[in-house]
Amino acid sequence: MPTVKNKTTKKIMSKNAKLCSSIFSKTFGLMFSAKPKALVFIFEKEKIIPLHMFFVFYPIDILFLDKNKIVVEKKENFKPFAFYTPKKKAMYIIELPKDAIKKTEIGDKIKF
Repeated sequence: MPTVKNKTTKKIMSKNAKLCSSIFSKTFGLMFSAKPKALVFIFEKEKIIPLHMFFVFYPIDILFLDKNKIVVEKKENFKPFAFYTPKKKAMYIIELPKDAIKKTEIGDKIKF
């Protein structure tokens, strides 16, 4: 399980993220999980990727990264049973426990 680190601020956001590249892992994500954990979703190309929080029972933070792993958009405190459609295209999405991205800014470089 890889570490997720903000290379710009040198802050570790998660020491054990789960990579989600299969259709199954991307579909289920955090659904029905008991506690927040870090997930890194990997897509084949940059695109607008709408998200939902069906059957996720706690708020999370989300980073949207371009093909160079640069933050292009972020969503803090994404609440249970809500929808979100980002304005920017992303190739990677990182879901993290709430408040994990407080010091992360658009343009920061992320490593995992």
